[in-house]
Amino acid sequence: MRATRLLFMGAAVLGAGLFSLVPMQPTQGAAQNAKPVKIHRFFTGPDGLTHAEEIEVKFDMGDGGNGLYKFLSNSGAVLRRSPPGRVNDYHTASRRQYIITLSGHGELVLSGGQTLKVGPGDIELAEDTTGKGHITRTVGNEDRISIAIPVDTK
Repeated sequence: MRATRLLFMGAAVLGAGLFSLVPMQPTQGAAQNAKPVKIHRFFTGPDGLTHAEEIEVKFDMGDGGNGLYKFLSNSGAVLRRSPPGRVNDYHTASRRQYIITLSGHGELVLSGGQTLKVGPGDIELAEDTTGKGHITRTVGNEDRISIAIPVDTK
C-alpha cells in the first residue's frame, strides 16, 4: 500500500514538472493591447464623390487565442505590381474589392480632395464603383506590390 502511494506521489510530482514545461498561451488581455488593424473603406457618396472612412477590424478571439476576421465573401485574387511614379488618373473601382499593400507605398486622392497614404500591411475596401472616382499613385522609389481580392456581389 505504501509503495503504491509513493509511486502515485512520484507520478504526480513528475507530471506537475512536465506541465510546467508546456508554454503558456498568451492571454486575451495581451491581444487586447495589440496595435489595432484598420481597413480604409472608400465609397461613392450621394454627391457622386468618393469619400473614406476607417473601419477597425474586430477579431473573433474564439479560436484558441488566435484572432480571426472574416473578409466579405470573395472569389479569386490578383497580385499587382505598380512601378514608382505610376499614376492612374481619376477612375472608379472596377468592382468591390479589398486591396492589401504588401510592399511599397501608394497615395489615393479621393474626388473630394482627401489623400490616403498606404503602405505595407494597409488594407483598403474599394467600393466607389460609380461617380468621379479616385486617383491612385505609386510613391517612393520602389514598386508597390498589392493583392486585390474581389468581393462577391451576391
